[in-house]
Amino acid sequence: MELTDQRVLVTGGAGLIGSHLAERLSADNDVVVADDLSKGTRDRVPDGVEFAEADLTDPADVEAVVTPDVDVVFHLAAYTDTNYDRPRQLFEENSEMTYNLLERMDDVGVEDFVFTSSSTVYGEAPRPTPEDYAPLEPISIYGASKLTDEALLSTYAHSYGMTVWCFRFANIVGPKQRGNVIPDFIEKLLDDPETLEILGDGRQEKSYLHVTECVDAICHVVEHADEPLNTYNLGTRTTTSVNRIADIVADELGLDPEYTYTGGDRGWTGDVPKMRLSIEKLAALGWEPTQSSDEAVRRATAELAAELRAAHDE
Repeated sequence: MELTDQRVLVTGGAGLIGSHLAERLSADNDVVVADDLSKGTRDRVPDGVEFAEADLTDPADVEAVVTPDVDVVFHLAAYTDTNYDRPRQLFEENSEMTYNLLERMDDVGVEDFVFTSSSTVYGEAPRPTPEDYAPLEPISIYGASKLTDEALLSTYAHSYGMTVWCFRFANIVGPKQRGNVIPDFIEKLLDDPETLEILGDGRQEKSYLHVTECVDAICHVVEHADEPLNTYNLGTRTTTSVNRIADIVADELGLDPEYTYTGGDRGWTGDVPKMRLSIEKLAALGWEPTQSSDEAVRRATAELAAELRAAHDE
C-alpha cells in the first residue's frame, strides 16, 4: 500500500519504535497515536501528532481509536517479559489487545494491519533463521504471546479479507530507549564507573538494528509486499555479544570498568542466548541495513549516553 495521505493509527506510539514510526509517517499522513503510557512517555509522541490515552484491553477504548476513517493500524503496543513480572497477565493482555483491534477493524471495515512480532517466536533455532523455519517453539511467555498473535493475524488475513504485514524483529536500539542492555549498562556505569555487572556470562550474541533503520524497513515492506499475509524478519547479517556491547559502552563513556557476571548462559528466564535472523527475504524485496550490529550499538550508545548523562546530572 502507498503510505501517503492515509489516516494511520499507531498503537504503542509513545514507545521506542512507535514514536519514531509515528514521526516518520506524520510527514505524509494523518497520524494518531494510542498508548496507555504504562511503558512509553507522552513527551515521546511527536509534535503535531494526535494522541489518545487508551487501554487496548478495554473494548470501549479500542472503539474510540479504531474509527471507520482509519485506513491502516500499526500495532506496536505490547508488554515484554524483560520489564513485566506477571507472565500470565502479559500473555493474556498482549493477546487481548490484538484480538480487540482485529475485531473492531473487521466491524468497521479497516483492512490493513501492521504488526510488530519478535524473533522470540523462533525459540532457540538454527542461525541464520529464515521466516519459514519450523516448528516455531518459543521459550518465553513473551514469545508465546507473539506467536499467538501471529496465529490470529493469519486467521484474519486468510478468512476475513485483511492484508497483514508481520515483522519479526532482532534487537532494536536507539534514543529514548530504557530497560534494555545499552541503557542499563550506561546507567550502571554512571552510578559506578569502576565496575559493571553483566547478566549471564556475557557471551550471549544477537543482532542489533538501529530504530531508524527498523522504521525504514517497516515502511519499505508495507509499500512493496502485497500478499494477504506478509511475514518478514528485520535485522542485520551480523551479531554483537553482550561483552562487546559492554566494551562499546565503556569506550563511549571513556571508562575502563571491571566486569562481573551473574553466571549462566542467558540473562533471564526465556532469554535466547544466540540469535541471528536471515534477512534474505527482506533483501530480495529491495531493502538491507546500512549499519552492522556493532555500528548500530555504537550509534545508540552515543545517543543514549547524552540523554542519560543529562538526566543523571540533574
